[in-house]
Amino acid sequence: MRRALVLLLIIASISIHDTPAAAATPGGIHIRDGRLVEANGSDLVLRGVNHDFIWYPDKNGSFAQIKAAGANAVRVPLGIGRQFRRTKPQEVRTIVNLCRQERLVCILDAHDTAGFGQDKKAAPMSDAVAFWLSLRAELAGQEDHIIVNIANEPFGVGGDWPWVQQTSDAIRTLRAAGFTHTLMVDAPGWGQDEVGVMRDNAEKVKAADPTGNTLFDIHMYGEFDNAAKVNTYLGSFTRRRLPVIIGEFSGEHEWGDPDEDAIMAYAEGHSVGYLGWSWSGNDKPYSYLDLVHDFDPASRTPWGKRFLTGPNGISTDTREATIYRNGTAGASLKVTDVTSSSVRLSWPRRAAGTTYLVMAVRGSSESRMAATSRPEITLRGLKGSTEYTFAVYARGLLGNRSPRSAPVYAVTPPA
Repeated sequence: MRRALVLLLIIASISIHDTPAAAATPGGIHIRDGRLVEANGSDLVLRGVNHDFIWYPDKNGSFAQIKAAGANAVRVPLGIGRQFRRTKPQEVRTIVNLCRQERLVCILDAHDTAGFGQDKKAAPMSDAVAFWLSLRAELAGQEDHIIVNIANEPFGVGGDWPWVQQTSDAIRTLRAAGFTHTLMVDAPGWGQDEVGVMRDNAEKVKAADPTGNTLFDIHMYGEFDNAAKVNTYLGSFTRRRLPVIIGEFSGEHEWGDPDEDAIMAYAEGHSVGYLGWSWSGNDKPYSYLDLVHDFDPASRTPWGKRFLTGPNGISTDTREATIYRNGTAGASLKVTDVTSSSVRLSWPRRAAGTTYLVMAVRGSSESRMAATSRPEITLRGLKGSTEYTFAVYARGLLGNRSPRSAPVYAVTPPA
């Protein structure tokens, strides 16, 4: 089980330097050793909700509500113009901005491909690839905040679909076009991989990605109706160090009763991401899939209560991505160059002769770490995988001390 990070500041072991630290490794969200991590190497365990943007483009207040419910991510279905109205580039920009504003990792999903080969209205995977290529300008530079879910639930049930070849081709095409985001690929069989095509061929698909940044997505509905099925399937990925996420699941379903308790327990125990279906707005016969009634966050359904605040729900141990936590609380005090052992702080310069007192903050207490005449400092000797809180006072020539700055946070990656 993931453990909460504890702030440990041992002043004697921390050295102070007025020179910039080395920058964190770039690269955005990526895969390392079978796990989803951020650019700085911190584990990124996604806990979130699906929000039906293609059906409800006017319900953008849902992003803030989903965040307030405890999520750190949201999966947003987009229409590519085959089954559903094509989502416009401006709408994609709006979604991305809302995700960033609400400090959510954004998973964008091309939704029209569900059940291709059985649903006559479904789009082929090649249409989804063309859709992503058309959005290259909107998505470039967002690798820290966005995951591209290539095609939702491609292919119907059965084992004869060309899932391996087409998924591999889609990855190669997007990489050749310059996409450096983590790519998420759904299982066939309406996302449930009922005959194990994705499970048994995951290494082949992984090998098609020259960057190695492919995340496998399983949807757990009626096929996963007991703990043995859940644990066996997910364990086949985690044992092989293949990154996997549960991109959709629910507490009940028309085609079998998912074992949501086992799904959430395994995910929590093995730090596997999951996203519940869905916030609100399902058709009336399927309203049991809604987490809240009629987009009202104060009116949670039984599924919503179970998912949000029940055992292993997203309120259990969901942590915001460090891309949003590092230096986000203070308006003037800035955090940059966070490494596993150092961090650089900077702030606006005051009058000549000012001394700046750098403080470590823990709850209602604070400890003085350094005094400097420069409006910046680099702290070294920090511990990896630790969340720190810092603030600064300004002291004038006459000894008068300003109010304390707003605190800022720095989450160091693993050493």
